Amino acid sequence: MEKTPLKTITENRKARHEYFITESLEAGIELTGTEVKSIRAGGINLKDSWIAIENGEAYIKQMHISPYEKGNIFNRDPLRERRLLLHKREIMRLLGMVKQQGLTLIPISVYFKGSRVKVQVGVCKGKKLYDKREDAAKRDAQRAIDRAIKDKNRI
Repeated sequence: MEKTPLKTITENRKARHEYFITESLEAGIELTGTEVKSIRAGGINLKDSWIAIENGEAYIKQMHISPYEKGNIFNRDPLRERRLLLHKREIMRLLGMVKQQGLTLIPISVYFKGSRVKVQVGVCKGKKLYDKREDAAKRDAQRAIDRAIKDKNRI
């Protein structure tokens, strides 16, 4: 069986900064035609988006999809909530994790899998300020090490 190529459209960098991602899963998303065309053109923003479970269904909220230029009357509200396509068992498991362990559901990235738009959903735990500082210090140290190795190899 041949794998379909994944084409990443956008990533939620803020999510990786603000949260520890404990688990992730793939979900489909219910979109209209003009929204898909706008996503193909790169008109999507995940910055402040999050996922809520209501009445046994998962919805992505505050995800901004820019109106399609040639969409006229078919364009929808850019910030409307959109339903995620998950199995009922997956939704109930996620709901249990959110209720019992105090975790949050955040969209990590949006990508094309074949011709379909998929969302990578992260089960996340919020970082404290000292965790963010620790991550920044590790990144800076790794950058310094890489720079030193690169300089050493030049000589």
